[in-house]
Amino acid sequence: MKKSKIILNGIITENPTFRLVLGMCPTLAVTTAAINGVGMGLATAFVLICSNLVISLLKDYIPSQVRIPSFIVVAATFVTITGMLMEAYVPTLFNSLGIFIPLIVVNCIILGRAESFASKSTPMDAVADGLGMGLGFTISLTLLGIIRAVLGSGTIFGARLMPQAFNPAVIMILPPGAFITLGLLLGLLNKLTAKAR
Repeated sequence: MKKSKIILNGIITENPTFRLVLGMCPTLAVTTAAINGVGMGLATAFVLICSNLVISLLKDYIPSQVRIPSFIVVAATFVTITGMLMEAYVPTLFNSLGIFIPLIVVNCIILGRAESFASKSTPMDAVADGLGMGLGFTISLTLLGIIRAVLGSGTIFGARLMPQAFNPAVIMILPPGAFITLGLLLGLLNKLTAKAR
């Protein structure tokens, strides 16, 4: 399969958030602002790409009895590196994302792609899959973060977008706002793709 098709598959066809509905905990929890969506998405993308590569390289040496624990150890290594880098270079973002950075280890996107793709593919295909899934996740979280921030506080990436007279819908930056936004986006995408068929 062409690398571009594998990447587009993760961004569009099998988008982890909007198509596979995976990784809902960080999706709903951290998207109160667009920057949080970008940060969480890129952190997950880094872990996905690196984990997929290592798992693909080691797939013939990992006994089937310890396959899943091995995948978790590989993912945990890259999550630890990601957390340390974020804490050192973007501490504000690291603090905003909080517990959701270490929880990338058990994110179903990471383990799902390790099991269904990386453990059965060449290293370059595994990297392309990690890149596509990571970009798809980043785009999804950023879109949710933008919508929620604009409607909930009138800002985008910290800059005021709405006039001072704008009365924000505070519910949008609360947990119900995450569910409402995600539900509306899922419904819209299903409607649009149903017409395309």
